[in-house]
Amino acid sequence: MPIFPPLARRVRFGILFGCALGLPLLAAAVPADQPAPRPGEKFRLAHEQLLAKAHAGRIDLYFLGDSITRRWGATDYPAMLAHWQANFHGWNAGNFGWGGDSTENILWRVEHGELDGVNPRVIVLLAGTNNLGLHPPPGAVDEVPRGIKAIIDVCRRKAPHAVIILTAIFPRNDSEAANAAIRAINPKLAAFADGRTIRFLNVNDRLADEQGRLFPGMTMDQLHPTVKGYEVWAEGLRPLLTELLGPRGKEDCAPPPTGEPIVDANGRAVSMTP
Repeated sequence: MPIFPPLARRVRFGILFGCALGLPLLAAAVPADQPAPRPGEKFRLAHEQLLAKAHAGRIDLYFLGDSITRRWGATDYPAMLAHWQANFHGWNAGNFGWGGDSTENILWRVEHGELDGVNPRVIVLLAGTNNLGLHPPPGAVDEVPRGIKAIIDVCRRKAPHAVIILTAIFPRNDSEAANAAIRAINPKLAAFADGRTIRFLNVNDRLADEQGRLFPGMTMDQLHPTVKGYEVWAEGLRPLLTELLGPRGKEDCAPPPTGEPIVDANGRAVSMTP
């Protein structure tokens, strides 16, 4: 089993109920820019599943993030998977999102093989909302960009020819404190873009009003997008992906989509959803 890093400069106590997993989660006392796995059998199984997916087909378009990314291309969300396939079939897209991940967890997954040897042409990255929760910890406005920059750096190291499309953190309807942090963080993320190897995509004005309140129909639970919300993201991505990948092909060689591993009450694997 992986060894968890020691406590470091950020210690966040308490339960954050606003994570993109949709369940209460004890916040990790780990810096956002230091790789850290999450405890539990489900995370381990998901990592194994994604390692296998990375080498199960051709991936030109690699999506990386938390559950906002994962649900778009997952077998356990069939309506969203149908929308994913309608938008990305022919671009050989692979989904490497995992629910509940903060930046440090995504960083750990990429550092531990999920991008090794894949060589995608484009990486779409959306991360950071789980570092905030309902009540962003002190220093989050500076720390989340450091975490995302660390993910960008490891992606550049492991896939040096890929163009990274860095997506602005989406607004959320469950916490004005989180939205205030998101409004402060996104300009810092935009500064990472160089217009060539790192592009910045911000669709938030099509998802939410000026106060950051998601428009009706955009979210299913105050945080995760509906198909209508994903369509806004797809519309923003489409011209960039067409520029970088060309028109979608008739055939698709991407790995089959995956779902959430199923574990019993004791945390033991029951099955891996297809």
